[in-house]
Amino acid sequence: MPDIIQLLPDSIANQIAAGEVVQRPASAVKELMENAIDAKATHIQLIVKDAGKSLIQVIDNGTGMSATDARMSLERHATSKIRKAEDLFTLRSMGFRGEALASIAAVAQVEIKTRLATEELGTCLVVEASEVKAQEPVATEPGTRISVRNLFYNIPARRNFLKSTPVELRHIIDEFQRLALAHPSVGFMMAHGDEVLIDVPPARLGQRIVSLFGKSYQQQLAPALEQTALVRIHGYIGRPEAARKTRGEQFLFVNQRFIRSHYLHHAVMTAFEGLLPAGSFPFYVLFIDIDPRHIDVNVHPTKTEIKFDDERAVFAVMLSAVRQALGKHNLAPVIDFSNDVNLSSKLAHQTVDTRTYFEERFGTLSQGKTQPGTQPWEQLLEHEGAKNIQPAEETRQQAVLLESKVNQAGSPVSATGEAFFQLHARFILCAVKNGLMIIDQQRAHERVLYEKYMHQWKGTPGASQQSLFPQTLTLGVADFTLLLEMHQELEQMGFRLEVFGKNTVLIRGLPAGASVGERELVEGLLEQFKTNQAEWQIPMRENLARALAKRMGIKAGQALQLGEMKALVANLWSSSNPNFSPDGSPTFFTFDTSKIETYFTR
Repeated sequence: MPDIIQLLPDSIANQIAAGEVVQRPASAVKELMENAIDAKATHIQLIVKDAGKSLIQVIDNGTGMSATDARMSLERHATSKIRKAEDLFTLRSMGFRGEALASIAAVAQVEIKTRLATEELGTCLVVEASEVKAQEPVATEPGTRISVRNLFYNIPARRNFLKSTPVELRHIIDEFQRLALAHPSVGFMMAHGDEVLIDVPPARLGQRIVSLFGKSYQQQLAPALEQTALVRIHGYIGRPEAARKTRGEQFLFVNQRFIRSHYLHHAVMTAFEGLLPAGSFPFYVLFIDIDPRHIDVNVHPTKTEIKFDDERAVFAVMLSAVRQALGKHNLAPVIDFSNDVNLSSKLAHQTVDTRTYFEERFGTLSQGKTQPGTQPWEQLLEHEGAKNIQPAEETRQQAVLLESKVNQAGSPVSATGEAFFQLHARFILCAVKNGLMIIDQQRAHERVLYEKYMHQWKGTPGASQQSLFPQTLTLGVADFTLLLEMHQELEQMGFRLEVFGKNTVLIRGLPAGASVGERELVEGLLEQFKTNQAEWQIPMRENLARALAKRMGIKAGQALQLGEMKALVANLWSSSNPNFSPDGSPTFFTFDTSKIETYFTR
């Protein structure tokens, strides 16, 4: 039998390696910018076109390379950071594998211009699919300029898997922001085509956070610091009330390298326990400084996962750092032992206040009898209970008839025309043929609005209510890019938005019926859209319809008049799927008469 195992050609081996290192344009951006940081650059420029599919260009003012080093940088496993195996355990540089340029050059057309500060001329290299096409001297600035064109041009299948331009651009922005946060002493600039998206000068960490995410973060940052013999943790955490429903603004860095760690994220969430609304995530930018001998960064091709030799100790220090920051800056409830702890005096004072309250409302009580002109305790209970169940006045005079699918043959339930009641300003109660129907008003309204918005994609655009005083809204770069991506769909739904400067929009109109402010609705819509995007893989239009229905829907706690309840129930039964809200939660529950009777049988 002939031998069947053979060595792969270098071109194929490089493409396989590129599949691990360069997954999308953002991967190439990360590798090139990390090389610029390792070259001790103080200012780095990133220019992309077509979200990096056509062009990725990184320009730095670092040390540059000689002609020999420039040529060697394109070879696999060629690196300046490692000389012996022990060096793997003392790494402090960003890149060290020696695969970045070789992998990128295997799947793109690459041009490298580089010059040492001590040389008069630099070197220009042109590479296509790992093949060097040209190498010649060139006049260029000190530092390095790398241009990557037509990424995956020689692997059409990989290129077809790339997402839309706005999606890929958001991934690039994410990588750019992580590196800009990790190195606040370095100036960064990012441009997409002819538009500058981010331009931040060297600054302190707090200033860098505000520059990247907006001035609204200036009031919500609290510094965190904890130092032990093993590790030093420092950075900023956000106030609990500023927490968001979506992940994405949680940044952990180990020796200035961005990492993902569910274990350490759990430490931060544990410190915030009891302070956050359910399903919310706090903002934090935390740095872990540790001796490289206690970590292993060589466990993943993208270097975003590392191992600690004593993960429990790091967890404890992280937990302590965040808890101290919360307590020190009055972000968490603490016991003040300087206050009066004489509970008996406080309770006595409260008793007087409570008695005064009841005497003012219901008269005085003496020896178990009610004074003349006062109400009995039974009336007090009746009065307080009436707040929870509110029958509409119109129902006392005549029966209510519903003209909806509930009365049609074949419906699972049918309304009997009895009164509607609102329970705890959250549920709508009405009698039906086979018992009592309890409708969740929020979920029901979300179903109605969702179908309304979905129909607008196919027909007439939604009506818009113009703002008397248009509001401006400044967003982060990622959110602003997302808003531009969905601008056409928002116009169809009734929004009227205009670009009004860098990362700023002017809100001229909202969908008809909006009951919240312009800024609150647009910001809430973006947050809900990102939350949906993280939970479900659904088309943009369906996601927008769900997000807007969630933000525009009637909320629990909102009192409704009889006409509003009737209209809501009628619209619910006219929808295509009245049983469930857009997220799959049930909208109503029927309490059968037979079930009710069991509670009264002896």
